[in-house]
Amino acid sequence: MTTARTYGDSCAVARALDLVGERWALMIVRDLLFGPKRYSDLQAGLANASPTVLSQRLRDLEEGGVIRRRKLGPPARAWVYELTEWGRDLEPLLVHLGRWGRRSPEKEPAKPLGTDSLMLALKSHLEPARLGDLDATFLVDVDGDVFTLRTSGGELAIRRGEPERWDAALRAGPAVLMGLVIDGTPPGEFGERLEISGDRRALQRLLDALSAD
Repeated sequence: MTTARTYGDSCAVARALDLVGERWALMIVRDLLFGPKRYSDLQAGLANASPTVLSQRLRDLEEGGVIRRRKLGPPARAWVYELTEWGRDLEPLLVHLGRWGRRSPEKEPAKPLGTDSLMLALKSHLEPARLGDLDATFLVDVDGDVFTLRTSGGELAIRRGEPERWDAALRAGPAVLMGLVIDGTPPGEFGERLEISGDRRALQRLLDALSAD
């Protein structure tokens, strides 16, 4: 694979950074963690990346085997980008980067987050031991962007799309979800801006497993 820059070092860390160390590369991976996206969706989620840079990074990641491009069947018939199985192995790295970044001594004012960032924040704020024996499926609808959350065996899996069945559903805007996940704000403080259906106790157990530090 040809990239704009290379470390020219045979160390596995250097090789990994040759593949995903360029600016915007890991951000693209982040936005594909929970399901495939069209180019226009990636562009909307990474608005500060120029079209030229975004297109180049997508080519680099595809050539490196991190992502692939495929055409959806009917009725969509759209071209999308998605992570390869090898590319999905980067998820734990991004989760730990999120945890590491939260401890930065340079605190910046809170800014609005996209839904993919919020889903990753769910992972990075999670303290698995607190989940205990929670075995449940949740529907999370963030202004129409729907995700399935599955907790089992002390682990949390997230994917884009609606579950066939769910134990509890949460519907809210990004600001409310940010308050729940990152700030640890109790659900009752959001009033009509937060809609919860189904097993509230199961949902509260999930929220209780999140760290607000």
